[in-house]
Amino acid sequence: MEKRLPDDLPTYRDATTPSSVPLPTWINRRRRRRGFRVLATACLVFLAFSAYQIANNTRKPTSTLSIQRLHQDHAVCAALRRKPAQVSAARDHNKRWVKGTKPLLIRNATVWTGEPAAGTSESDARTGKGWSWILSDVFVDKGLIVDLRPSISPRSLPSDTSIFEAHGRLLTAGIVDMHSHAGLSSEGGLQDDTNEMSADITPYVRSIDGVDPLQPEMEYIKSGGVTTSLFLPGSGNNMGGEAYVLKFAVGEKNGREEISQQDLYADPDRNWRYMKMACGENPKRVYGKVGEHGPVSRLGEAWEFRHALEQAQKYVREQDDWCTSADAMGAENMATYLKQDLQWESLGAVLRGQVRINTHCYTIPDLEAFVRHTNEFKFRVYAFHHAHQTFLVPEVLKRAYGGTPAAALFADNMYYKVEAYTASERAGAHLYAHNITPTYVSDNPVLNSQHVVFEAAKAYGNGLPYHAALAGVTSAPADLLGLGDRIGKIKTGFDADIVVWDSDPLTAGAAPVQVWIDGAAQFKDPYELNKSDPEPITPNTNLASELEMTSVPGSVVFAGISYAYPGISRGKSHKEQHVDNTSAVFHNGKLICLGTCTGEIEAARSTNAPVVQLENGHLTPPLTAFSTTLGLAEIDSEPDTHDGPPPNDGITRATDGLLFGGKQLAHAYAHGVTRAISAPNENGFEAKGVSVGFRTGAKHVLEENAVWADEVALHYVLTLAAKGKTTVSISAAIANLRGKLLDAVNDNSTVTDVPTKDVYAEKTYLKRVVNGTLPLVLAAHSADTIASIIRLKSTIEHAISKATSSPDEPNLRLVVIGAAEAHLVATELAAAKIAVILAPLQPHQGSWDQKRCLTGAPLTNGTTINWLLDAGVLVGISVEETWETRDLGLLAGIAYANSEGRLELNQSLDLVGKNVHKALGIHKADVSNSEEWVVWEGSPLEIGGRVRAISGLGGRMDVWQ
Repeated sequence: MEKRLPDDLPTYRDATTPSSVPLPTWINRRRRRRGFRVLATACLVFLAFSAYQIANNTRKPTSTLSIQRLHQDHAVCAALRRKPAQVSAARDHNKRWVKGTKPLLIRNATVWTGEPAAGTSESDARTGKGWSWILSDVFVDKGLIVDLRPSISPRSLPSDTSIFEAHGRLLTAGIVDMHSHAGLSSEGGLQDDTNEMSADITPYVRSIDGVDPLQPEMEYIKSGGVTTSLFLPGSGNNMGGEAYVLKFAVGEKNGREEISQQDLYADPDRNWRYMKMACGENPKRVYGKVGEHGPVSRLGEAWEFRHALEQAQKYVREQDDWCTSADAMGAENMATYLKQDLQWESLGAVLRGQVRINTHCYTIPDLEAFVRHTNEFKFRVYAFHHAHQTFLVPEVLKRAYGGTPAAALFADNMYYKVEAYTASERAGAHLYAHNITPTYVSDNPVLNSQHVVFEAAKAYGNGLPYHAALAGVTSAPADLLGLGDRIGKIKTGFDADIVVWDSDPLTAGAAPVQVWIDGAAQFKDPYELNKSDPEPITPNTNLASELEMTSVPGSVVFAGISYAYPGISRGKSHKEQHVDNTSAVFHNGKLICLGTCTGEIEAARSTNAPVVQLENGHLTPPLTAFSTTLGLAEIDSEPDTHDGPPPNDGITRATDGLLFGGKQLAHAYAHGVTRAISAPNENGFEAKGVSVGFRTGAKHVLEENAVWADEVALHYVLTLAAKGKTTVSISAAIANLRGKLLDAVNDNSTVTDVPTKDVYAEKTYLKRVVNGTLPLVLAAHSADTIASIIRLKSTIEHAISKATSSPDEPNLRLVVIGAAEAHLVATELAAAKIAVILAPLQPHQGSWDQKRCLTGAPLTNGTTINWLLDAGVLVGISVEETWETRDLGLLAGIAYANSEGRLELNQSLDLVGKNVHKALGIHKADVSNSEEWVVWEGSPLEIGGRVRAISGLGGRMDVWQ
């Protein structure tokens, strides 16, 4: 029985057993309301929690980026969007002007302003109309050209104005060379910072970081009138890096306050930036390694360009997207910094249009590929450099993005590699005729920038209009550099970069009298050559016509001969060089009459012989090229086109390796160089072996009179090139030669005409040298080496005297070629009766053994040739590189123009003919069984002188018409 709990409390069963009695209605209603309230509360809690979560998920996290740096990055966006533009506002001073530089008045100058006369139409200006030299004064202050008009009164100028009396001399803007590596390699080539060779694509390196303002070339380049250059990295890389436009004023002596790279900037604000790129042989030769890395082909180069530009394009887009977002949201709200990467910064600037691209590019495939790159990636190339084949594809250039690029050219430096083998001296004229701008450059040290104006002069001689040729080294490169509003012209408001010349700058031998940069004179006590009153040349429009050669049989008459080389006599004896009313009549290649020649002309006319009317005809002997690779090498950098190098031991004969039919010989011949004496070598005049005398116009070695001397001279090298694995020093080379010569003196064997192996042995030729029957030619530049040669000659001659006991003086015929420092021992050379062949005529410090050379006025009192002439040394002229042989007449012209009366015209011609033969003991009969003559229109010593006929080989007359 269940026990009852106290106070009638229910039992457990009672509490847990359902009751069958229903609850009251109000109790159920209360329970439902309570449930709804709980549910509603739960819903509210859930909604609140969800809102909290959503808020938490969208709340900006706390930023760790620097607000200051974000704003700095945003400020960079403005620089990224900046578009360079020429400044049109007038300047009250040149930012390069150094306070304390006095005002300057140049009085009585003959000025080339660099612009046609006001009102000249563009079409007329292109043909040369409206251009002229004007008589004017030039007033300069605060680094600017302030006034340009005749008869400026000094009393109207500041009291401290310096006055320079020009005496009518010619005045131009400073020369602008838009391709130079000056200051990037050292004196004598001892070190080099021209190329960064760690990678093919290096747009991020900068030429300014390697420029040495103290290099001597900074001074002698300026002595040629060059005031501004584009200092480029080299062409070893497809993308070589940034370039800088610099001026050549350095330090206090040049009117500057400091010596620094920064002080050289032509534009202190650096409105424009510049970059060097390169196509073709150089990059693939330097970087290509088959199976490892490229480029090894032009295909690979195109990929390298496109891939790099693609990376730069992505870089630019990322930057642009960031800047756009920062503009919209505010820099402080950006989640990242602006992307900035030095590797792509400069190439990104290219795609933004802030960099002027200059590209080393020769061939049609390279040119056309690069034009495609410009269109694919939307950037502009401003000039193709070297650009030998541009004249063939003007329409390709016109397809380049953003505008037609110019061509930065050499005038006639060609054939040195495959890319340069298709080329033309008339490229500039052809391009100009197609409305493409030619400019002329040095690629210093490839050519000495001191003489870059000579390139423009030769371009004029090859048909480029006079005004365009002069613009090609002044206003045209200034425009291409984006500095055409401040340099390149003589105009008010322009930088006072000024040159006063001793003669027309487009004539052979022109040199500055004084140079100013930013109004500061650059030479304290300049040497001025004694020349006649300067007059600008009258532009010769006939040079625009291209002449073609044809071989003419029978008779040819040339009327209008105004100069005949002394001693020529056919039908009329004469002593005067300059003649009037003279004709020259040739028959079957022989000169049969020089004079009025009435009967001979009538006889020629009766056979319908051509009569060539000349305006200023010159009749001269042919020119002779000495100790070059002419006839032994065709393309300098391609061994397969060479005979090959001379052996280390023993010697060879050049006659056994002659190569006819090439472009080098053809162009030498077309410039009046019909004779050549070449010795085994691969490096210009530095030869070893036995030289041969031959005719450049011959078809092959077996043609009659093709080779006029199988053995001319024995050659050895005593320049720096003499040092090698087997000969470790110059002294060793001299000792070796001395020993060989002494052995020859004491060799009692006789030289026979019987053909044996020994007849062609080195010792046999040395025996002929000491016997006086074969000249010895030694290549040397250093005055110290030349002094040792003089002592060597004395030693050998003394040994000969002792060995022979002959009362006659030994006849050791010795010639020095090269001779850059020969002026230092000129008197001793004359006393030793040693002839000198200068190669080059105008040396510079390209190698250590030339470091004491004379670079000429206004820096030095003349050049080596004047010192040698004064000492009585027999002198001739040769060249360093084979392509230069075509310029032998002009080089003789430079010597003539700058000789200050030491040379007559015929004596100047002898420098590249008779004197060379005399130095080698060559007699006229040794060279030819018949006389050879060259007929010129104009003087062969002057720009614009052109060969019109050559006689003497095979009985034919080659005529250019």
